Amino acid sequence: DPMAESDPLLSRARGGSGRDCRVGLPACRSVLVGPGAKAGRDLCFDQAVVFIEDAIQYRSINHRMDARSMWLYRWYYSDMCQWILSFIIFLILSLAFIETPSSFTSTSDVRYRMAPWNPPCGLTEAIEVLCLLVFVADLSVKSYLVAWVQFRKNLWLLGYLLVLIVSLMDWMVSLSLVCQEPLRIRRLFRPFFLLQNSSMMKKTLKCIRWSLPEMASVVLLLALHLCVFTMLGMLLFTGEKQDDGQDRERLTYFRNLPEALTSLLVLLTTANNPDVMVPAYSKNRAYAIFFIIFTLIGSLFLMNLLTAIIYNQFRGYLMKSLQASLFRKRLGTRAAYEVLSSTAEGDGQPRGIGVKPQDLLQVLQKVQVDSTYKQAIMEKVRSYGGSLLSADEFQKIFNELDKRMTKEHPPRPQYQSPFLQSAQFLFGHLYFDYLGNLIVLANLVSICVFLVIDADVVPRNRDDFVLGILNCVFVLYYLVEMLLKVFALGLSGYLSYPSNMFDGLVTIILLGLELSTLAVYRFPHPGWKPEMQGLLSLWDMLRLVNMLIVFRFLRIVPSMKLMAVVASTILDLIKNMRAFGGILVVVYYVFAIIGINLFHGVIVVPPGNGSLAPDNGSVACGSYEQLEYWANNFDDFAAALVTLWNVMVVNNWQVFLDAYQRYSGPWSKIYFVLWWLVSSVIWVNLFLALILENFLHKWDRRSHLHSVSGDLETTYEMSTVELLFRDILEEPAEEELVEKLKRHPHVQLCR
Repeated sequence: DPMAESDPLLSRARGGSGRDCRVGLPACRSVLVGPGAKAGRDLCFDQAVVFIEDAIQYRSINHRMDARSMWLYRWYYSDMCQWILSFIIFLILSLAFIETPSSFTSTSDVRYRMAPWNPPCGLTEAIEVLCLLVFVADLSVKSYLVAWVQFRKNLWLLGYLLVLIVSLMDWMVSLSLVCQEPLRIRRLFRPFFLLQNSSMMKKTLKCIRWSLPEMASVVLLLALHLCVFTMLGMLLFTGEKQDDGQDRERLTYFRNLPEALTSLLVLLTTANNPDVMVPAYSKNRAYAIFFIIFTLIGSLFLMNLLTAIIYNQFRGYLMKSLQASLFRKRLGTRAAYEVLSSTAEGDGQPRGIGVKPQDLLQVLQKVQVDSTYKQAIMEKVRSYGGSLLSADEFQKIFNELDKRMTKEHPPRPQYQSPFLQSAQFLFGHLYFDYLGNLIVLANLVSICVFLVIDADVVPRNRDDFVLGILNCVFVLYYLVEMLLKVFALGLSGYLSYPSNMFDGLVTIILLGLELSTLAVYRFPHPGWKPEMQGLLSLWDMLRLVNMLIVFRFLRIVPSMKLMAVVASTILDLIKNMRAFGGILVVVYYVFAIIGINLFHGVIVVPPGNGSLAPDNGSVACGSYEQLEYWANNFDDFAAALVTLWNVMVVNNWQVFLDAYQRYSGPWSKIYFVLWWLVSSVIWVNLFLALILENFLHKWDRRSHLHSVSGDLETTYEMSTVELLFRDILEEPAEEELVEKLKRHPHVQLCR
């Protein structure tokens, strides 16, 4: 029935009887007649604005909807307030670099490090309490907006309250002890402020938590694999009859059960391969079978199986989470439809027939959204003319938010002269870009040739005459190319291409440096040595900026399909890595603080020996001391971050296990193994899952976009993580939206 399609979703025709409405809830439609009609209409429009903004940002609509609360709500989510909150989060996290032990030293090497500057008691504490007070205000606003009923059900808000209470109490303890407390518990809770401020990070964390049982099953299988081969290794290399090779193996890698387990755990990451195998293999080649089978099962089968499970499970849970985000978006737009259809009824229109386009246009003027999106949506609304919008049409209008419009380039200048028209066609043609790419390639080749030629020549004996001439020629060509493109495309058209903006910027910088060099050193001539004139920085800067020409050559990427897919995948990952990068920041921060508390000051240089020589007989080859890893420690926050990075890469991470076992005790291995599991096993595999999903999504869409190249839809492309799975997410059923809207705690959306 066409009339049924245009009826409001919650009308009696759809089952939304008046019995479902709760008394006492504010409803804009209740004041659309009588003296308060204008105020009621404004309230309806304001509610629609907030609902649409909630849909755009995938936010929950379960918050207060009276006029004062909506003003506070929109102010809280304004760009300025959110920027201030983000800065406060960044500031409180950055305190770890300043607090005792501070990272303000030129090196973290314990042999050369000077005593760091440590702030006086009360300085960082004053900054910290200001940040905490901002968080208290943030929690207060959120609590007021959702009201007590919703607050007590929200675990994140309850956790927010608990973290603030603990942090403020620990802060007071610090002041009472004059900053001499042995442990600052609140430092471990600071990453929570970053987590709770990002909905995507919350989704990611929830997906990780849901995926942990499946991950744990493979981790247990890995542990069983390690235990079995550890016992086999102990039996093979600790028997009564030992030859030289087995003795070396036993004393180095299988001395006891913990050492054997550690050696095979490191071998699982291939960090000590083939070192762990060489002693026994040198004596009997049959021993290689033990290590090869262990590596095949552990590294190639089980570790890759873990990657596959993490990818599959995380992908499934992420889709489930993003399905909830889609539901929030549809619910927000549906709620906006309901309040705007109320205004149509209040104007004396037949009830239940939809939303007037002019009302929606008036609402869209107030919505905070990118101007490109707003213009596209408003054009879509105007295309319906004066006919009322049905619920389905209203929802489809906001599908424009799921697309990113390609920027249209300004029209080219119109020239009357046939000669100028021909020149414009020539210099605006794609082949002119190809010529520029060839010139850039020639520039790169010339730079590489001179780097190779001058590699073995002492700087004072180099003749930079030819290189100086080539620099002048190439810079002159880039200048002419830029001017010709501006002539062909117009200045606005030239600047509408990001590649042209970068090319122009590099060209201007190169031109300025070249003119400065010529003014100081005169024109290049045989025996020209500008570095002898004293201004080394100017000549060196010119050569360094010249290397930026490398990036000009990247313009060939879009013309090669596979490279274009890979490049766009990388760019999208960079743009959408905030959630995954934020999780990594949280993990790094927590482990760095724990590492400082556990290992601060345990790495000390032996007395009387500031720099151990490699040939020192008391130092084992490949040890922490012999490799001079002294800068890798946990004596301050910055050093701890670098040390954790080096362990995450797992190259030579057995050196850290051995050193901290000797300096602090065998239980230090638990810390490093946990860090390896969290960073290298879990997070890196999650990152791999995101790369795979993004790349496969773009690869599948490549042929589709090519097949509809004449369609206007090709001017759009997916741009966010939420939209990555958009094609396979299910649209929420109308009944679900109806039921959810009826239970809105702060506004009456039923009639």
